[in-house]
Formats: sequence, structure tokens, C-alpha cells
Amino acid sequence: MQSSAVLPYQGDEFSRTQKCGREPRTSAEFSEIPAPAIESCRGSEANRQRSARPAEIDSRTRMLLEQPIAPTILRLAIPNATVMTVQILIGLVEVYFVSRTGVDGLAGVAPVFPLVSLVVAVAQGAIGGGIVTTVARALGAGRIGAASEYAWYALALGVPLGLATTAAMHALGPSLYGQMGISGNALEIAVSYSSTIFAGATLIWLFNLLMAVVRGTGNLQVPVIVVCSGALILVPLSPALIFGAFGYQGLGPSGGAVAMLVFYGFGTLAYAAYLWGRFGVLQPTFRVPKLSLGPALAVLRVGGMSAIVSASTNLTLAIVTAYVGMGGVEALAGYGAGSRLEFLLVPLAYGIGGPVGIVIGANLGAGQIERAVKASWIGVLMACTLTEMIGLAAAAFPQQWIGIFSQDPSVLRLGAEYLHRVGPFFGFFGLGYVLYCAGQATRRMGASVLAGLLRAAVAVLGGLVVVWLKADVTWNFVAVALGMVAFGLFALPPLISRSGYE
Repeated sequence: MQSSAVLPYQGDEFSRTQKCGREPRTSAEFSEIPAPAIESCRGSEANRQRSARPAEIDSRTRMLLEQPIAPTILRLAIPNATVMTVQILIGLVEVYFVSRTGVDGLAGVAPVFPLVSLVVAVAQGAIGGGIVTTVARALGAGRIGAASEYAWYALALGVPLGLATTAAMHALGPSLYGQMGISGNALEIAVSYSSTIFAGATLIWLFNLLMAVVRGTGNLQVPVIVVCSGALILVPLSPALIFGAFGYQGLGPSGGAVAMLVFYGFGTLAYAAYLWGRFGVLQPTFRVPKLSLGPALAVLRVGGMSAIVSASTNLTLAIVTAYVGMGGVEALAGYGAGSRLEFLLVPLAYGIGGPVGIVIGANLGAGQIERAVKASWIGVLMACTLTEMIGLAAAAFPQQWIGIFSQDPSVLRLGAEYLHRVGPFFGFFGLGYVLYCAGQATRRMGASVLAGLLRAAVAVLGGLVVVWLKADVTWNFVAVALGMVAFGLFALPPLISRSGYE
């Protein structure tokens, strides 16, 4: 690996003038640059008066650097949200097919799906998010060679992380499912499904990390094609493998796991063919380059912090579910129906936040600090507006949403209570999520981690207060709303102070 990828920021600083037009590669080469020239470059960058833009910058990256920000984000948000939505729908379709095998089948796979979703969230949004913004930053600096090598870093990270996931679930899965209260035939199905899907965890990691490399170039059309094409294969393949077809006996619920691995396998090959076939701006070599630990650790550092945010979000939902469940089946059903709308906020918020992170990363790489800051504020405004409009509409007309899932009067009443109390604060969720993506681009994740943990803490303490006071279970929804406020506001200071932008 060339040292240009190890020193991404230093390379960025010296790419804007004739004196700094090449990438410094060693400390000796740094010493050859006169100090006045270095200060001149820094001054030029600070004033955003670049004399020339590197010739290597491609048209798609120029769009990120030069086109109006809001239309650019929208142009990228539509395909990005499409990918997220289709992946969620794939999971729902899988649940539907498995449910046709009976109660034991549905009960057996129920505890496995959240774990699979967690792995996908960490691979795609956390570690993948670190790759996306790093690739965008390198391309913004005109360093195509350094950006291209992240295709190899995706492989270098995906394989060991996938194997570690397989080993962990093989060792812990059976006892974990047993402790969750599953027994008998349902436990056998859970272990079988889990063993099958996590045996191919490497494919899940490679699929999402290679997709992150492609997304980092600003090309979000290719992921749409790959994911939607895979869905067209998965929909008929899954029931065929579960129930059997053409004279072949089905595999039961585990057949759905096999179908999912086929989806991830073909998708991984498609992304690899696109990258190493050099159909885009990146030009990864066919021989493994000399990789260094620095870039991998940088991605893992951002990804690890991001994973805490993702885990805290799932933890918050689990905590609230447990507290609400104390109010009975109707309360749990009402909360479940109302919180489904919150789940849909994730692809919408990330649909905007992901492109915002790409735009920020590219402009920071190009030294366009003011444009990066402006993109952050525009993204925050867009996400807040969208999620708040959804929340206000749900609060005003809750029966229309809850009625999709149940017509039971108690469920309708409790679901409406959730949307009345939480819906008006959905905008803070959009705010926090875009700031989370901005933090990946600036490599300042501390505030988002604090905000995510604080949201979980509010849910825990709020639930304890409700139990201690023996108050109505719907007061838990107040804690949910306050947690959303904390998630948004406590992630905001780095943007206000421009931490990571300068």
C-alpha cells in the first residue's frame, strides 16, 4: 500500500496548487517542500482559493464538489433510500414465507432475524459507513489510486469479520436462543436456521463492504440494480427452497437462510465484477497491493463508534418493548404497531444521511470546508423536515396507521397514544441520524455515541420511574420522546463548533 493512503489528510493539503500538486509519499519528500510553500498551500486552502483542481477528479466527484448541494443530495438520496427499503422488504418477505411453515417455524426464526439485522447494520452502516466516507474523501482530493485500494481493504476486513461472526454465533447461538425461552422444535429450527445463515456471514460482510466502496464514489445506481435484481431472484427462490419445487423436497425454514446466502453471494460477485472490471472511476489492481494497518484501523475506529450508535438504537427499542410488555398483550401490540413507523424512519433518514456523508467527505478531501459545513446543515434541515412531517401526520391521523395492523379497540387506543406522544418528536430522530452520518465523514463520532447512549439511558430510567410510580404504561412513550430529543440535540455541538471540519 502506498503511503498516500496512510496519510490521507496530508495528501489532501498539498493537492491544490502547482507547488502542492503531487502526493507526498515519504518524510524525505516532505522535507523537500519549502516551508513557505506549505504555508501558502494551507492559506490557499483556508481561503478556498485553489488555483487548479486535480485532473484526476471524475465527473461524478465534480458533481459532489460543484453542483448545488440540495439537488445533489436528493439525487443521491432516492436510490440510497431505495436500497435500504428493498433490503428491509426482503427481510419481511422472508418472515412471511417462513411463517407459512407453522408457528414453530415463525417462533424459531424470530430471535435469529434481529441478530442478522444487527450484523447487516454494522456491516453496512457502521464499518461500511467508514469506508464510504473515506473513499469519498480520497476522491475529493483527486487521489483515485488511494481510493481504489479500499476495494482490497473491504476484502481484508470482510473476510476476518465474517469468520469471527460465524465462530461467535456457532459457539453462542444455541445457548442464547435457549435463554430467550425457546424450546422444543422451535429451538431446533432456530439453531438450524442460525447455523445456516451465519455459516455464510462472510458473504454478508463482503456484500455490504464492497457496496460501501461503490457508494463512496457517489454511484448509488449500481447498488439499486444489484439489490433489486437480487430481490427478483430471492422472491421465487426462497419459497422453492423452503417448501420444495420441481420434485425436490424443501429444506424447511433453513431453506430461507440458503436463499438469503444466494442473494448475498451473487451480490458480492456483482460488486466485485463492477470494481475489478473497472466499470467505474476506481481502478483496483488485480494483484493484492501492500496494505497497511493505518487505513484499516481508521475505518474500524469510525465503524466501531458507529456500531455503538446502531446497537444503542436496537437496545432502546428492546428496553421500551420490555417495559411496555408489562402492560399486557394489548399494550405491547399497540406499541408494536406504532413503533413500526419508527422503523421506517431509518431508511428515510439514512437515505438522506448517507449522501450527506458522501458530499461532506468529498468536499473535506478537496479542502472545501465551507461547502462541507453547508452540506451538513442542508442535510440536517432536509432530514428534520421529512421525519417531522411524517411524525406530525401520524400524530394527527394515528388510526390510519395503526388500523393497518389491528382493529382491536385497545390496540388502536394504545397505538394512537404512542403516535400522539412520540410522533411530534420524529424530527429529532432525523436530526440525530444525519449528524451520525456527518460524524462518520468528519471522523468525530463522540457526540453521536453520547447521544445514542443517552437515548438508551432515558428509556431505562424513564421505564424505571414508570414502574416505581405504578403509572400508566403509556408514560413510557414520554421517555421515548425525550430520548429522541436527546439523540438529536446532543449530537449537534460538533456541527455548531465545526469540529472535524477544520
